[in-house]
Amino acid sequence: MTPSLQLIVAGGGIGGLAAACVLARSGHRVTVLEQAAAFGEIGAGIQLGPNIFRMFDHLGLTQAVHDVAFFPAGLGMNDVRTGEKVVRVPLGETAVAAYGYPYGVIYRADLHQVFLDACRALPQVVLRTASRVDSFEQDRGGVRVGLAGGEVVHGHALIGADGLWSRVREAVVGDGKPRVSGHVAYRAVLKREDVPPHLWSDDVLLWGGEKTHLVHYPLRRGELFNLVAVFHSNKYDEGWNTFGNTAELNERFSQAVPPVRELLGKIETWKMWVLCDRDPVKNWTDGRVTLLGDAAHPMLQYLAQGAGQAIEDAVVLGEALRFCRGEVAQAFQHYQRVRYLRTGRVQLTARFYGEIYHAAGVQRELRNQMFQNGAEAAGFAGLKWMYEGIAPHQLFE
Repeated sequence: MTPSLQLIVAGGGIGGLAAACVLARSGHRVTVLEQAAAFGEIGAGIQLGPNIFRMFDHLGLTQAVHDVAFFPAGLGMNDVRTGEKVVRVPLGETAVAAYGYPYGVIYRADLHQVFLDACRALPQVVLRTASRVDSFEQDRGGVRVGLAGGEVVHGHALIGADGLWSRVREAVVGDGKPRVSGHVAYRAVLKREDVPPHLWSDDVLLWGGEKTHLVHYPLRRGELFNLVAVFHSNKYDEGWNTFGNTAELNERFSQAVPPVRELLGKIETWKMWVLCDRDPVKNWTDGRVTLLGDAAHPMLQYLAQGAGQAIEDAVVLGEALRFCRGEVAQAFQHYQRVRYLRTGRVQLTARFYGEIYHAAGVQRELRNQMFQNGAEAAGFAGLKWMYEGIAPHQLFE
């Protein structure tokens, strides 16, 4: 039998709540410390690969996700300047046949709400807001987490799920600020009735060009339309909720095909964030303290796997604690040993896909030729290792 532990999770985003849900269902008591005044999620759409739906199935959350998700017909890429099709991969039953699970998209706030509802239904979970982790100490018996207001919270272990600018990571890894990619992302959401029929698409469609791309797809059962425009910029602001500069956006996309410019023109106010990641690391654990999600392995968004890998982390962490019968330090070592190569591969592959999306000159010609020469499923099949996902119960056999 695994003893019931008192576990502290720093961060109430998707990864932190996923961890709380997994650990509480395993019989542990979990306190989630969220620094904001309320639980919520900033951002627009998230793409959910088959590997993530495998995790939803494991967690019993498939129906809750299906109720608010959208399932696109295909995954496509067009050239942003010429409009020519580069590649289109059918999804729907094709994805299910290949991986056993679908490919979907979801509003970030809706996915966060699924996990928040799941946590609220578990009496073992305590959800605290306005509780910023300021420091922590540990010994052989447990951890003491100091909050910004001076309060100390006690537990058997601390899980840092506090994102890209993680304070817990600063103490555990100590590798400074994130790596700035040189690109920014502008996000916005339209209601379906505000999208002209000739601009609507049931696909996840990316328009790629030199140092720029636009991706769009429906959200929330098709009631909304998500747009994310990415381009090169020297701006740097920590956070996810800065207002964008519409004039700069329009200048970067001035050579785009008319449908792209028309779509961008539908948005009056954009929210912006700077795209950052970190180099993969092998160790993100120190005794009774470990990291999860962006705190452990932040990645660029080009593979749409940030939230998914955090959810996988949560499941693996739960399995490691079960396998090690609650021996926290041992379990945390097993957890990172299973995760660091997979998440590192996603981090580095995401960087590579950024080069593909933003190719120019000869690189652009090679990209288009590679995808247009009959190998339409190349982009999807080339990520088989990622979309196949993990089998939780087989990880520590």
